[in-house]
Amino acid sequence: MTDQTANQGIPEPEGNTAVIQTEHEIGDNNIEGSLGSLGFDIHNPVFMISALSIMAFVFYTIALPEQASGVFSGMFDFTTKNFDWFLLGAADLVVIFTLLLIVTPYGNVRLGGSEAKPDYTYIGWFAMLFAAGMGIGLMFYGVSEPLTHFSTSMGEITSENGIRTDWAPLGAATGDETASVRLGMAATIFHWGLHPWAVYATVALALALFTYNKGLPLTIRSAFYPIFGERIWGWWGHVIDIIAVFATLFGLATSLGFGATQANAGLNELFGIPIGNTTEVILITCITAVALVSVVRGLDGGVKILSEVNMGLAGLLALFTLIVGPTAFLLAFFWDSLVAYVQFLPQLANPFAREDVNFSQGWTAFYWAWWISWSPFVGMFIARVSRGRTVREFVICVLLIPSMVCVLWMSIFGGTAIHQVLTDSYTGAQDAELPLQLFKMLAELPLAQITSFIGIVLVIVFFVTSSDSGSLVIDTITAGGKVDAPMPQRVFWCIFEGAVAIALLIGGGLAALQSMVISTGLLFTVVLLAMCYCIWRGLQSERAKM
Repeated sequence: MTDQTANQGIPEPEGNTAVIQTEHEIGDNNIEGSLGSLGFDIHNPVFMISALSIMAFVFYTIALPEQASGVFSGMFDFTTKNFDWFLLGAADLVVIFTLLLIVTPYGNVRLGGSEAKPDYTYIGWFAMLFAAGMGIGLMFYGVSEPLTHFSTSMGEITSENGIRTDWAPLGAATGDETASVRLGMAATIFHWGLHPWAVYATVALALALFTYNKGLPLTIRSAFYPIFGERIWGWWGHVIDIIAVFATLFGLATSLGFGATQANAGLNELFGIPIGNTTEVILITCITAVALVSVVRGLDGGVKILSEVNMGLAGLLALFTLIVGPTAFLLAFFWDSLVAYVQFLPQLANPFAREDVNFSQGWTAFYWAWWISWSPFVGMFIARVSRGRTVREFVICVLLIPSMVCVLWMSIFGGTAIHQVLTDSYTGAQDAELPLQLFKMLAELPLAQITSFIGIVLVIVFFVTSSDSGSLVIDTITAGGKVDAPMPQRVFWCIFEGAVAIALLIGGGLAALQSMVISTGLLFTVVLLAMCYCIWRGLQSERAKM
């Protein structure tokens, strides 16, 4: 935090200026004594409550896996059946809010002040953004989701490795190939386009604005100064940060679980390594150990380098698939999928539609909760690397450009798999379990052994970048907004991210991961909506100064 920003106030509703409390003025919340002697410098209530709760959760899930599995299943059913409308409606509001920021005068506000300059080039910025934001998810669902929605729309009902697929988007199966392809891709883009990136952009903008322009610590509670004022330093702030820690940890654990199952499937396909919990636990343990090395090296020495390497490999794999696959079909498929997305968006985004209740609850509600759970992690990470951008530049880059790249990715990999079914009558990917579908699709292309191995490497490195950057973010939250907290804390959270993923896999597999992420995501949805109001108030203050 700089001296120039430390005393800038956020106007209260009456127009008064409040004195901002800096991270140095909340020292009485830091633990001394035994933990301090171990190298910890932590924000007492947030760290202790979060850490003890997570340790208790891991112990319970491993000790009583069958009971835990039943609890997780009940949580998933209750949340999706009763709150799907809330999750869908909240995501719609966030998309509208971020789009408005682009066209209003508030877009001229610069994060960090009028003289601030960006810390990273566009290439480095985009690489870190993608690697943290959706890496494992794109690898896991790039083939499987377009193929699944297409298959169910055609009336070919399947069940995939704990993921329910016994419905079609928007209701009954069409039975028509062209209509099924368009509907399946519209549903896929809906889940990976504007809505998730709008969630990320909102949280990231709130953190960047109140940290760089208002001089507050880089933690979730800081965004709520317009609502709570000085009370953010008390239990109101503690509760907000604790919810953010839980949401982030379970959101990350879900992604790590997906990554482990897909890496296991790829290793089995290439090298015959057995599929099962034992292999997945070993994978999570080994990859967490690699993530620890990156954590020790820090943001620039670890996360940034791995992110750029990973994005380079991902770009090469996508380009290779586009060139050796049905190139002309894929290019036309990309544009037609965008048109279909626009055509079906009003129906897909309707939070009160009931003709597609199974689709909205089993797919969309889970996705929105997953993105919202990830948003404290991705949002804080994006905020840390986005100083110097204008609000308009920030929102366009974080919202629109990544959405287009996600559409391109899904079109290349999903389109290739669909083309194999429709033109080549190859159903290897269609018939495979979810984690294996990417590798079955690649098996029909040249150099399958090499590209499948690259796919495994990508999953693993995305796993590492998610784990290490997530550790940095959770550590920042539990340290009261300090971005240079001691190393033992980052190591602690990196280890426990892996432990939670292992516990959830043992206690119910992917279904357990889905259950926990949707439950914590629901809590953070309330926080997300309140953030929109706080951003508006903060931007009003900045425009007044300009």
